Amino acid sequence: MDFSKLYFLKQSRLIHLCISITFFTSGVIVNVAQCLLYLTIRPFSKTIYRKINWYLCWTIYSQLVFVGDWWSETKIFFYIDKEEFNKYYGKEHAYCIMNHTYEVDWLIGWMMAERIGVLGNCKAYAKKIIQYIPVLGWGWKCSDFVFLERNFDKDKEIINRQITELAEHPDPIWLLLFPEGTRFTKKKHEAAIEFAKKQNLPQLKYHLLPRTKGFVASLPSMIGKVPAIYDIELAFKESDPNAPTITSMLFGKPLEAHFSLRRIPMEDLPQSDEDREKFLRDLFVQKDKMKASFIETGDFFSTSGVKRVEPFELERRIYPLLNVIFWQFATSVPICYYLVKMLFSGELLYFSIGAGIVGAFFLLLKKTIGMSEIKKGSSYGSGPTPKKNQ
Repeated sequence: MDFSKLYFLKQSRLIHLCISITFFTSGVIVNVAQCLLYLTIRPFSKTIYRKINWYLCWTIYSQLVFVGDWWSETKIFFYIDKEEFNKYYGKEHAYCIMNHTYEVDWLIGWMMAERIGVLGNCKAYAKKIIQYIPVLGWGWKCSDFVFLERNFDKDKEIINRQITELAEHPDPIWLLLFPEGTRFTKKKHEAAIEFAKKQNLPQLKYHLLPRTKGFVASLPSMIGKVPAIYDIELAFKESDPNAPTITSMLFGKPLEAHFSLRRIPMEDLPQSDEDREKFLRDLFVQKDKMKASFIETGDFFSTSGVKRVEPFELERRIYPLLNVIFWQFATSVPICYYLVKMLFSGELLYFSIGAGIVGAFFLLLKKTIGMSEIKKGSSYGSGPTPKKNQ
């Protein structure tokens, strides 16, 4: 299906309302199902629960993937070793280390995961408060996500417990960590440079200094269970006409993402905590060189010293589109029908209720978009002085 000719439709607030209604209504339905299964099936069989929950998570996540893959028709160029891609990707647990430069980082990662069939088992480290947000937060709470409290003593326990749970999943899981702790901004970068100078640590130009404690604390529970780290660097060309934001995608503006992914076997990691901290910092030094090369030449490899990998595209799958069509007819069509009846009923009470419902859906949409606009990172993990906030 070609959505490129639907420009004016994509700008319609009414269409955005329908997308919002479908996502949140279907999401709450799925949340209720997840809760019931969590209480009834999970105590007796985690394996069966996780198999079912894979599809419940997928049906929520793929609605957002639809916005990227089909609505905005975003292109992704993958820089991955083809031999490793065919052998490992989608077939093993992985610990994903990704730069946090753009608002759509996580969604591009989901689009990649959908195309190789692991979207339903995408996990992440998240702020504890997110678990109270409907749909995504509630769904993540039922899906073994690692919720952190920004208190390292407490978080270390949580990390060990949750990663042990994740490693027991019957199907491949991808656990995502943004070691920078927060999205890149000029102000945060200036603070990171100042901190790096004081601590005699690498000064990065295009990334924030990675916070090492969460990364290091995660590894002991992974050894022997999670085969590899996936080092991910995402970049968009600065000359692109559309900003890499959720709003751009929602308005149907196509993006062009460049997604470098390198597999690092877990056994290649150093053994001591100190050396593992250095490993992560060195990884970000290399990522910084790749980003510098990309900005200067439009290519990750020209001046970075990293072995060249030729890009390729993966075909988007039709399943997210079919999933959205199903939920549109199941939720949005009947709800919109009754909302229109209320708004044009001529009764002030019904009009007020209908207008309130419409406003609530727009507010939920704005709040969900805002989840990707992280303003504050954790206050630990940057080095010897964890109380210092970057």
